[in-house]
Amino acid sequence: MSTLLLIELTLGCILVSALATGIVLVWLRRRQILDHPNDRSSHEQPTPRGGGLAVIPIVALCWAGLALLGLAPLATLGAVAVAIGLAVLSWRDDRASLPVLVRLAAQFGAVAVGLVFLPGAGRVFQGLLPPVLDLVVTGLLWVWFVNLFNFMDGIDGITASETATVGIGVAMIALVAADYESGAVLLGLSIAATAAGFLAWNWQPAKLFLGDVGSIPLGFLLGWLLLSLAGTGAWAPALILPLYYLVDATLTLLYRIVRGQRFWRAHREHFYQRAVQRGSSHAAVVLRIVAANLALVMLALLATVWPILSMALAVVVVAALLVWLLRRPNAAAVQP
Repeated sequence: MSTLLLIELTLGCILVSALATGIVLVWLRRRQILDHPNDRSSHEQPTPRGGGLAVIPIVALCWAGLALLGLAPLATLGAVAVAIGLAVLSWRDDRASLPVLVRLAAQFGAVAVGLVFLPGAGRVFQGLLPPVLDLVVTGLLWVWFVNLFNFMDGIDGITASETATVGIGVAMIALVAADYESGAVLLGLSIAATAAGFLAWNWQPAKLFLGDVGSIPLGFLLGWLLLSLAGTGAWAPALILPLYYLVDATLTLLYRIVRGQRFWRAHREHFYQRAVQRGSSHAAVVLRIVAANLALVMLALLATVWPILSMALAVVVVAALLVWLLRRPNAAAVQP
């Protein structure tokens, strides 16, 4: 694969994303489409919401172009079409909240269609489950991943950074394995670079937020990449790359269920949110998460050779991050 192609794709996505996000920001401000602070927010000023209106079309066009040029499987077009449908529904939800059951039904439908196009569908668990049960469990996990990706989008820069590191991780694993047929190198790089362009506007203090129109489709597309990776037998790397998001969201959900809370409602009880409430800046928290994610990328690469050892080390990395997020920061940590 040409190094020049990788550089051009990466820089092109970053620049186009940054420019498109700026244009969308102007439009959102003019339309007064704002996320107003409330008792569940981590921001203090009304901030435009809907940055996904820039991010998702760029990712969709890039992925569709790669598929049509033969640089990614044609099945990618199916994933893109479903992601666009989710973006349309999520934008409607951003403007006027839809009932939880409507959103869930749409997500289950999207994942059901996505499974039709998923490379390696029915083999994600590598023969540990019968094919039909493999599909069912994969679908449930995918729906959960879409939702947790949305739940975790609660402070400046966190989800754009997560998208960038996971996308880079998928691309690096495919590149090291010389896997060019799956398109994972270019698909991973393009979604990572697009997120990086958006991050220029979303870093603390954020000038705009992704909104559900961004986080829901991104969760779907990253889930598609990770499950495709697992379907090739690389289950450990696919689990390691998003491990922090998986652990934070899942532990927080279980904690709220045990306490009898309405776990589907917005809240500020994630580990990263607690760190902000204890005095850490959004930037300080996200930088720690990025550092942990980069360690997870390295461990995901190691997992292609030593999966069990890498998984154990990844758990240690995430546990150390959670401990840091829960402790009271020192003076340096409070600085943006």
